[in-house]
Amino acid sequence: MTKPLLSAIALASMLGSTATSQALAINQQPARTVAGMSSDDWNVETITEDLDYPWDIEADGDTVFVTEAAGNIAVVQNGQLRKFSLQTSTKIIRDGGGGLLGMALAKDFGTSRAAYFYHTYRADSGLRNRVIEAVFDGNSWRETRTLLQGIPGHRLYNGGRLAIGPDGHLFVTTGWTEDGSLPQDRDSLAGKVLRMTLSGEVPSDNPFKGSYVYSLGHRNPQGLAWNQDGEMYAAEHGQSARDEINLIKPGANFGWPLIDGDRQRDGMETAYLHSGSDTWAPSGITFRGRELLVATLVGRGIYVLDTRGNELKPIYTSGDRYRDVLSIGNDIYAITTNRSPRGEGPSDDRLIRLSPKL
Repeated sequence: MTKPLLSAIALASMLGSTATSQALAINQQPARTVAGMSSDDWNVETITEDLDYPWDIEADGDTVFVTEAAGNIAVVQNGQLRKFSLQTSTKIIRDGGGGLLGMALAKDFGTSRAAYFYHTYRADSGLRNRVIEAVFDGNSWRETRTLLQGIPGHRLYNGGRLAIGPDGHLFVTTGWTEDGSLPQDRDSLAGKVLRMTLSGEVPSDNPFKGSYVYSLGHRNPQGLAWNQDGEMYAAEHGQSARDEINLIKPGANFGWPLIDGDRQRDGMETAYLHSGSDTWAPSGITFRGRELLVATLVGRGIYVLDTRGNELKPIYTSGDRYRDVLSIGNDIYAITTNRSPRGEGPSDDRLIRLSPKL
C-alpha cells in the first residue's frame, strides 16, 4: 500500500536537488535540531509497505529510489510505487546479506539519469562484489559500465555503501569477509573504504599509489557521510559489540582485527565513538545540518550523534530494524529491513517519513 509523498520531498524538488543523500543533507538546513527529541516528538507517515529487504534510499527532486537486495529498484513518485529490476551483465546474487546493496545518484542525475550500484555476484572462487554504472530511462535500469569487480564477498560481511564525495569521486565500503588477514592487507579490497573516479579509475591523489584503498582496517562499514566542513564519517559494525563511528582520514588504518573500540596500537586509529558492550548495528548515516543521523538495526531506531555528550542518542524508535536514513529539509526518511541476513524476522519492510510535531 502506498501513500502520497508530502511536502518534504516537494521541497527537495523546489530546491532543484539532483545529488546524493549526503549532498542533500549538506545543502538543506533544517529548521530545528533533533538531539533533544524523542519518538513522541514526530509525526510518522508510512509512504509504502511493499518493500523486500530494502538497503539504500536516495532522492532526486520529488522521486525516491530504494534498492532491494534481490535486484530491484523501487521508485516512488507522485504517491505511486513502481519496481524495476536492474539489468546487469553479471547476475545479482541474493545470498544472506549480499545482493543489490548501495546506490549513489550522479550529481547530474536529472539530465544524465546515471547512478552507481554495488552488488554481489558469484564467481568460481565464491561470492564477489562489483561496482557498476547504470542508466534509468524511465522504464528500465540498465548497466552501462563496470567500474570495479572482484571485491571479496560474503553471506554477511560485504560493506556495500556507495557515496559521491564533495571531491566528485566515488567512495565504496567493503566488508572483511570473516578473514582476519584481509583488512590489514593493502593489496586486498576487503575491509576497506575505497575511492575511485566515476569512470572506475584510481585517482592520482589516493593515499597509496595505484591503489583504490582510501582507508583500511575496517570490519563491516555500512555508512558514509560528509559534514559541512568536508569531513567524512563512517559507521561500522563491530564484533558482537564495539560498533563504531569513525572520522575517516586518507591512508588511515582503523585497526580491525587487531584493535577495536578504544583499544590503541601504534599506527592505528582509535574509534571516534563506539558502543562499548552494547550493540547498535549501525548502517546508513546522513547529516542533518551539523547533526549526524544513524540508522541502526539492533538499536531499532534512528539515532543522533550528540557531540556534547559524545554519545549516540535515539530520536526515534519503533521496534523496527532501520537500514538507511535520509534527511531532506525538516523531515527524515528511513527504510527498515526487519528480516536479518540470516533469514530471521518478518519481511514487512517499509519506507517512512518523520516530520517534527509543532
